[in-house]
Amino acid sequence: MRKRGITLIVLFFLALLWGASLLIGDSSNQKPKLKEEAIKWIEDHQSLLTNLSDQVWGYAELGLKEYKSSKLLADALEEAGFQVERGVAGMPTAFVATYGEGEPVIGLLAEYDALPGLSQKVSSTKEPLEEGAPGHGCGHNLLGVGCVGAALAVKEALAAQPFSGTIKLFGCPAEETLIGKVYMVKYGIFDGLSAALTWHPGSSTKVSNGSSLAMNSFWVEFRGKTAHGAGDPWNGRSALDAVELMDYGVNLMREHMELTSRIHYVITDGGEAPNVVPDYARVWYYVREANREKVEELYQRVLNIAQGAALATDTTYQVNLITGVYNTLVNDTGVQIMHKNLELVGAPLFSSEETAFAREIQKGVGKPEVGLAEEIEPIKEPPKLAGGGSSDVADVSWITPTVSLNVATTPKECPWHSWAVVASCGSSMGHKGMLVAAKTLAATAIDLIHDRELLKQMREEWKEKTRGFTYKSPIPEGRKSPSLPN
Repeated sequence: MRKRGITLIVLFFLALLWGASLLIGDSSNQKPKLKEEAIKWIEDHQSLLTNLSDQVWGYAELGLKEYKSSKLLADALEEAGFQVERGVAGMPTAFVATYGEGEPVIGLLAEYDALPGLSQKVSSTKEPLEEGAPGHGCGHNLLGVGCVGAALAVKEALAAQPFSGTIKLFGCPAEETLIGKVYMVKYGIFDGLSAALTWHPGSSTKVSNGSSLAMNSFWVEFRGKTAHGAGDPWNGRSALDAVELMDYGVNLMREHMELTSRIHYVITDGGEAPNVVPDYARVWYYVREANREKVEELYQRVLNIAQGAALATDTTYQVNLITGVYNTLVNDTGVQIMHKNLELVGAPLFSSEETAFAREIQKGVGKPEVGLAEEIEPIKEPPKLAGGGSSDVADVSWITPTVSLNVATTPKECPWHSWAVVASCGSSMGHKGMLVAAKTLAATAIDLIHDRELLKQMREEWKEKTRGFTYKSPIPEGRKSPSLPN
């Protein structure tokens, strides 16, 4: 009887250990099956996802105005059982959708803003749907829905198995102006994440292991005195002169900048008529550098030039920092994890009709008619100099380990932010790339939820790289919500 009692106790504790193994993710045998089921769920629901993507493509809303797009995605997640918090971080089109409980907490970063003036039909020649209207020239209709598809697939896995874990989808507005995630970080929206995953449409398929440039976006307003351009110009003080003098000073400075420096600008306001001395003018600048410290140094040099221009023209000036972003912190462990899942899923395979359409687009933009990429690029040594672009995903990478991939949705060498991308991302070749991204993100999220050792390695690398670092928001103190020039 005593032996039987001991046996029962042992069996009881073994059962507890088995249950605990499920909860803490010791489920290496389950993981492949869960990935398979998540991938199958996306395949079975591809019509749902492509329909959502096409709706966002049709809405084509600019940053901070994505009311229909954000509602569409938030509603879809809420209907699937996610808890949705809308209007976060002082932005009506930002939201957070949550499913599950406990750790780890894996985040997916969705975007859905379009670009001005890029309205385009699904056509191989430039043909606007509405002249001058916005269009998805960066493929964010695919980006946002691809992340939604991954979140829904992971939700099914979490619902089917008795283990802890939480999936969060972050609806991030205004990426094109590098605003959404910066304010969401400032408000603490990403606090508590174990890791973050995202993707971006592209002309190749690969996991991103290169950094990006830090940046400040700001406008400078000059105010002078109006007067008749011919009758009494001596009574005027031209704000436009101040803008032009500032631009000239910045352009002279280019000779004395580092190779990693980038500065671009547009004059958004410069007066109304030639015979009226303009008393108001405004210029909008982007200043980019390899990291935040270098951005701040270059930014200060530009501000000194603005001050000099105001003194030289007897005008006054005011600076408004719209947003600022960090450089991306690459997580090599996460890159390897996601790359294995990308190989598991495979690159998108395109039909002969899609290849022909891609070549017609290439012909229309004056590029070699070589079609689409159908292979996964191997992980290469990252370039010594970061790419010329910036991303607000970078700020998230300093808050939690973050990994991203690109998937081919557009023809090779296709110029980005163009009508050609809009046409591609509204077509079936864009849909195929989006589905590959959704599957890869879902499989990677399941890895991190189920295999705590993988997640631990990813976080240990991140902790080592951020040792001694404290994130400081580039947004000025007291600024509660973003604004942009009209």
